[in-house]
Amino acid sequence: MAIANPLIVFVIGLVSVIALLVWLKLPAIIGLILASLVVGAATAAVPLAEVPAEIASGFGDTMVGVGIPILMAAVIGKAMMESGAAERIVRSFQSTTGEDRSYLALWGSSSALSIPVFFDNVFFLLAPLARSTRARTGRDYALFISVIGAGAATTHVFVPPTPGPLAVASELGEAVDLGAMMLGGVLVAVPTAAVSGILYGKWINARLDDIPLRETMGSTPEEVRERAERSISELPGLFEASLPILLAVALVGASTTNDFLLDLAGSGVAPFAGAEGTLEAASPVTSFLGDPNLALTAAAMAAAITYLRVRAIDREVWTDELTESLKSGAHIAAITSAGGAFGGLLAASGIGEYITDLVSVGAGGVTVLVSAWLVAAAIRIAQGSATVAMITTAGIMAPQVPELAVHPVYLALIIGAGGNICSWYNDSGFWLIKEIGGLTQMETVKIWTALTTIISVTAFVIIVVTASIVPLS
Repeated sequence: MAIANPLIVFVIGLVSVIALLVWLKLPAIIGLILASLVVGAATAAVPLAEVPAEIASGFGDTMVGVGIPILMAAVIGKAMMESGAAERIVRSFQSTTGEDRSYLALWGSSSALSIPVFFDNVFFLLAPLARSTRARTGRDYALFISVIGAGAATTHVFVPPTPGPLAVASELGEAVDLGAMMLGGVLVAVPTAAVSGILYGKWINARLDDIPLRETMGSTPEEVRERAERSISELPGLFEASLPILLAVALVGASTTNDFLLDLAGSGVAPFAGAEGTLEAASPVTSFLGDPNLALTAAAMAAAITYLRVRAIDREVWTDELTESLKSGAHIAAITSAGGAFGGLLAASGIGEYITDLVSVGAGGVTVLVSAWLVAAAIRIAQGSATVAMITTAGIMAPQVPELAVHPVYLALIIGAGGNICSWYNDSGFWLIKEIGGLTQMETVKIWTALTTIISVTAFVIIVVTASIVPLS
């Protein structure tokens, strides 16, 4: 019998996915699809006959967004590892920061790159560097994953023109100035990333058994270690090694920057008010070049050409190696899409709306900022998507903006904090981190799920305390 209460359906889905993946240890794709079927059969919100189609739709919607980027990321990872490009960048990092502080370079890189580039694409680009750094130092892999994840995740939810915070600012209306949002986002993101990525990263790194390098993205641990021992003369130059990353950032950054400036021009912000026509004319070109599918494909070709040039291998061998990496990427894309299907079925059950009503009614005398964080956090945990949680909560809280006793930017930032909490099995990003990082499920929970929760709570404390002391209203 179908169940009308979405909260009960959510609990059934939670128990199902844990039973299938943790207790029975089924392959992730099979377990997630079965858990999706259980949720679909349990909920009254989806007719039983439509459950398989709903799962296929959720799987396909996720694949549309991540399929080509993940496949190209697999090529980038394989080519950058095989050519020694990742190793060359790591050695440049270590010559600047020292081997013991390599994590600082990874943290800074992920924070900066995720402003113009989506979070998942940043992880695609920096995962090979984390693996090379682990091979070179022989330790601290959990720390490297933590700082990359923290740097990218905090910027992803706090700093425009990243789509999530940009959409929240837009939803809350003209009261949220984008310049103030960018400044406030950076001021919240930096200490939050330091606490979650560096402090927690070091803490969990010391408590996990040293995480070994595992085969992922088409490269084996032995191959990674072999490349770490090559002389500098066998590696590509720093510019050529960095070209895939620079190319992806430049292409995606051109699109996001143009869109951002177009918003400013449309709002009459000087000196862009008179440039609206020029920006609109450039928009089709920048949107084409900056689409992640094209940008990651261009980056993959740059990495693959460097691989062919440096290793001087037979063209057929080169093609076979790239094909093997695509097979690995297809597996990762399928798991990520299955996670998206599971989250999609939970969302279709109505859990997001149910949690929203429940928290909003129960918030009573609680401040608007705390209420916004609770709503965003509950929606994120229930249905998996940080961006959906942020935009939904912004729409709910928008009518409260005129009544705020603090600056509206605080509201926008705390919505981002709530929306980032507790990435788990219903979040496609969880599976992306696990598969591309070469982690086990429990390692991913201990590193990534805990990390996103610490980001959320730390940012909540920073925002509430700052708003209480400096309301700026």
